[in-house]
Amino acid sequence: MAAPRFIAACIQMRSGRDVLKNRDAAVALVREAADKGAHFAQTPEMTSLISRDRADLFEKIGPQARDPVLAALREAAREKGIMVQIGSLAVKDGDKVANRSFLIDAKGEIVASYDKIHLYDVDLPNGESWRESATYAGGDTAVLAETPWGLLGMTICYDLRFPALYRALAENGASFLSAPAAFTRQTGEAHWEVLHRARAIETGSFMISAAQGGLHESGRETFGHSIIVDPWGRVLAEAGTEPGVILAEIDPALVTEVRGRIPTLKNARGFKVTVAPNPQPLGRAASA
Repeated sequence: MAAPRFIAACIQMRSGRDVLKNRDAAVALVREAADKGAHFAQTPEMTSLISRDRADLFEKIGPQARDPVLAALREAAREKGIMVQIGSLAVKDGDKVANRSFLIDAKGEIVASYDKIHLYDVDLPNGESWRESATYAGGDTAVLAETPWGLLGMTICYDLRFPALYRALAENGASFLSAPAAFTRQTGEAHWEVLHRARAIETGSFMISAAQGGLHESGRETFGHSIIVDPWGRVLAEAGTEPGVILAEIDPALVTEVRGRIPTLKNARGFKVTVAPNPQPLGRAASA
């Protein structure tokens, strides 16, 4: 029996440095999504706090068990009877910090969590420099989560640039893939949409990714454009840069249809890589 269709929502935010204000904004938008018919709502990466000050970050976060945003969104999921994916929260895990995503069921229970594997350590042409590894410990486990509609592959932001992760999730049964993000404006303008469409097409999966958008009080500027893409690479819904909600109907049967039409997951073959020998220079015989 085919899984039923459902309405997915991406919650676009512009999180600041006040955790409780961010909590209240996220809860209000999840409630709005539910009132508009969503069965599943996803918030962006760093839902609870965006701060470029490491000391400020460490002062305002705590362990998962005491996180006020996680507690509030669990209650919102239970109140509205929908699944909620928190794109990510910064949480203390022993003496380290994890960039952690959570999936919450319609009863408010945490059914899965995922720690971001690929950390954003880059120097951009406009002078921006990011060193996530200076603050966060990277995860080492890809996560598939059960939903009423099929398996969800959980990833975060920079993971989007590593296609092997998405292929592995799809090969292990994911019908839906997510990359909630806080993409920079510069890289988002260049690559956000095309990477989402590519990951969807390569795996025959839906891509559902909520994003941070606009100029944050920390001075960081994020791209926004929360997006939902179908397995054929068609954009079903896309936001601009302002906070809000986008929705799209998701038909799980389309995953089976597209993967049957172009069965790249089945047709893949193992291979080895070899380097061809350097040829002799053209037009001159080799020296004796």
